[in-house]
Amino acid sequence: MSAFNCQASLVITNQRIFTPDLNEHGTVFGGKILSVVDNSSSVAAMRLTRQTVVTATLDHIAFRHPFTLTQSMCAESYITGFGKRSLEVFTKIIGEDLTTSERFIGFHCFTTFVVPDAHYEIPYSTLVTTTDEQRALSAGYAQRQSQRRTEREGQQALLQAIDVDLPWDAKQD
Repeated sequence: MSAFNCQASLVITNQRIFTPDLNEHGTVFGGKILSVVDNSSSVAAMRLTRQTVVTATLDHIAFRHPFTLTQSMCAESYITGFGKRSLEVFTKIIGEDLTTSERFIGFHCFTTFVVPDAHYEIPYSTLVTTTDEQRALSAGYAQRQSQRRTEREGQQALLQAIDVDLPWDAKQD
């Protein structure tokens, strides 16, 4: 097995913010941001796997600063760790005020993807990082992966308590 360079998965997408992107507060709707994240991070994931991937989790989600009409959003996504069939992608969205050139971190999160083919195995053994940011985020991969495993186990009780019947289907006594 060989090494995969984190930089080879880097995806950078820019979007100008327009009126249809805004919510009633005049800031970008959170669902729009999550759509940008899923799109960008899935490209990074497929650059590692060259296989179809499915989104398993989004975590460490942080809406840090709102995006408004005179700004743009620059999403950067790249691989921060991987196992046999799963991988983690970090995405940050940098805002830029197009009238003043001021930049800020508006959003960041980690997305976990899984290759649905049970026979597939990621053909790399190590991840090569090249920037301080990549090294710092990749260093925390094992801990985040362990946290996700613990959370998955804890969710079993929650899933058993969730009712799938619709309220209007409830039987009346």
